[in-house]
Amino acid sequence: MSFKTLLYQPEGSIARITLNRPERLNAISAEMPGELHRAVEQANDDDAVHVIVLQGAGRAFCAGYDLKHFAERDGGNAVAQDMPWDPMADYKLMKSFTDDFMALWRSYKPTICRVQGYAAAGGSDIALCCDMVVMAEDARIGYMPARVWGCPTTAMWVYRLGAERAKRMLLTGDLVTGREAKDMGLVLDAVPEAHLDERVDALARRMAGVPKNQLMLQKLMINQALDNMGLANTQMIATLFDGITRHSPEGRWFKEQAERHGFHEAVRLRDSGEPLPEGKRQGGTL
Repeated sequence: MSFKTLLYQPEGSIARITLNRPERLNAISAEMPGELHRAVEQANDDDAVHVIVLQGAGRAFCAGYDLKHFAERDGGNAVAQDMPWDPMADYKLMKSFTDDFMALWRSYKPTICRVQGYAAAGGSDIALCCDMVVMAEDARIGYMPARVWGCPTTAMWVYRLGAERAKRMLLTGDLVTGREAKDMGLVLDAVPEAHLDERVDALARRMAGVPKNQLMLQKLMINQALDNMGLANTQMIATLFDGITRHSPEGRWFKEQAERHGFHEAVRLRDSGEPLPEGKRQGGTL
């Protein structure tokens, strides 16, 4: 199977999936979620593979959705429709992306995410769908669009952190370092970047020595606990809310800023810590 946005490399009992858009910090394109899902399925269908390692080429794991395509481009598109917008068309698309990312969680074989640089915004969605996350100590993770233009559709923050710490992250949109993420229990481990491969590979090799059926049944047993806690319903609400954030007055303001001044400037304004515009003014703009 050939891919445009990632590499698939089986290495005996370990399959490596590498997000491969390094010139864009592996930002999520429209094609990437489906390709990621297919790569996970390929690993699950390979009887030699016991463990999947997900990583990113270049300086970062994944910097989120490609805002140059989705936000900066003039006019409406699949994730920022012209008004009036169709919430169900948005939900259908974003739910498909969410299900593609959740292939990592639903995979019968364990998934480990290796994070250097950034796992930001939609990149954090992907990382937190893996069973375990190992970060470089100075890498950063967070969901900045919680400030404007996003709600994490996978909703994994609350299930990993509990309510209070999930609120700490999503009511601020802060990025935290790998060291901080480990301390709050968001990720399994954080190590100096020079030792990141060593730590990930040791963990993968340790699990690769366990029979596949044992790995599968232990993972299914643990995952069903989150299913019983309402994971599917939470993701449905989060995905609907995500569409609302992109079509609210504030979401439209963010899109206009990206169109006029470039997405880097729109993101700078959003994440600056300065008060953000609220409410609807004459003509529907902020």
